[in-house]
Amino acid sequence: MLRSRSPLLSRLQPARISGIFFFRYISFSKKSLMAAPPILSLALPSETGRVLSIQSHTVQGYVGNKSAVFPLQLLGYDVDPINSVQFSNHTGKLLILHSNSLRTLKPEICQLEYLAGYPTFKGQVLNGQQLGDLIAGLEENNLLYYTHLLTGYIGSVSFLNAVLEVVHKLRSVNPKLTYVCDPVMGDDGKLYVPTELVAIYREKVVPVASMLTPNQFEAELLTGFRIVTEKDGREACNILHASGPSKVVITSINMEGNLLLIGSHQKEKGHSPDQFKIVMPKIPAYFTGTGDLMTALLLGWSNVMLLNSIKYPDNLDKAAELAVSSLQALLQRTLADYVKVGFAPQSSSLEIRLVQSQDDIRHPEVKYKAERYT
Repeated sequence: MLRSRSPLLSRLQPARISGIFFFRYISFSKKSLMAAPPILSLALPSETGRVLSIQSHTVQGYVGNKSAVFPLQLLGYDVDPINSVQFSNHTGKLLILHSNSLRTLKPEICQLEYLAGYPTFKGQVLNGQQLGDLIAGLEENNLLYYTHLLTGYIGSVSFLNAVLEVVHKLRSVNPKLTYVCDPVMGDDGKLYVPTELVAIYREKVVPVASMLTPNQFEAELLTGFRIVTEKDGREACNILHASGPSKVVITSINMEGNLLLIGSHQKEKGHSPDQFKIVMPKIPAYFTGTGDLMTALLLGWSNVMLLNSIKYPDNLDKAAELAVSSLQALLQRTLADYVKVGFAPQSSSLEIRLVQSQDDIRHPEVKYKAERYT
């Protein structure tokens, strides 16, 4: 017979149902509860930051949060993901709306197109109310302190409006919150989100973003400005700066057989931004999750401890060099592995080799250098 009970057992009452013995909780005052352990990511925060990442998720493959969370963790960040969708695999068939107009995108003059990939997918889509419930749970437990918010693909007006409420709530807790927004809307002149989202991004999201990472088509949608030359790319960055974000990276501009990245950092409002470009090779293949990965790497390298313990939060060009070099090494590894198993890389969308490229994420060899505009 036990002479004394542990503190836990003193809160439990024995019971029996159908011969099965078990313990059940009995009521007790809140004062008798032991203090909850501290949240170490808050009590002992990393030198890099704490990120809330709201993006898509797939069980198999790497898109959205599956492309972003692991690299950020490798770079030293604490990352809390919220999955805007949860699918078995990437959708394969992407609904694409065609239109010749940047500002008047009308469904009745659009047509459908599909990209090769998996023939089907299953899963769930989070709605704005459910996002609000998750944020409320964090708030009720005093868990809403983040240094960064990262958002990617968002497929509905209600969810995007809910994200804007999240931005406001997080900044009420931490006014210095950095909001990194990848305004995923389309590519190569093709839109794959509802047309209504374009105006919300342009009028409401861009003004509250700290860093914006559109591709060429998305930058055109947000500015109403055609990007044909490098000068056009720089001007598009200036237009976006005027709307809000201090950092803009147009992650891919097709120009003369190459891909061009143009970055722009306006360190003080009203001053000319520091602008640069990075030339990248154009790989004749379609990869899934690369935009999500690129934005995560730009966030990651914009704020991490680099060589000789020097921080480079004000050197967007350095962050872009590291991000591009990591991504290119990963893409080359992905291509080589598909060829190794006898698959023609040009024939379908390719799943990136993220885990196998972790050394290139942590310690990239900088092969792609930024050229500053003067």
